[in-house]
Amino acid sequence: MSIFEKKEKNLNELIDKLDVLTSTYSQSSYEKEKIHTEKNEIIRQKLEVEKRNQDLMREHKYLKEKITSLQREIKKNSDIEDKFNQDIEELSQETENLVDEIEKWQT
Repeated sequence: MSIFEKKEKNLNELIDKLDVLTSTYSQSSYEKEKIHTEKNEIIRQKLEVEKRNQDLMREHKYLKEKITSLQREIKKNSDIEDKFNQDIEELSQETENLVDEIEKWQT
């Protein structure tokens, strides 16, 4: 269970306790209102945290996709570079062979 899930569970338990307190415990209306206000504030904070978590998850997904895209691009560029080096090597070998052939014809 993640820290976020533990905190959410604790928060829900606290909200439930506040609900029970407001409905069963006899107290002044000021105290009831205070508990109700605190409960609403906790719910608001919970919603804020959930929204931030969703935003972070969305950003994480975007960044993960971006990294994957960049990795593919790097691999593609590396493959192109390898092919280019191979072509240069082949041309170098062909040039060497041509020079050898020219030398043979000159002697």
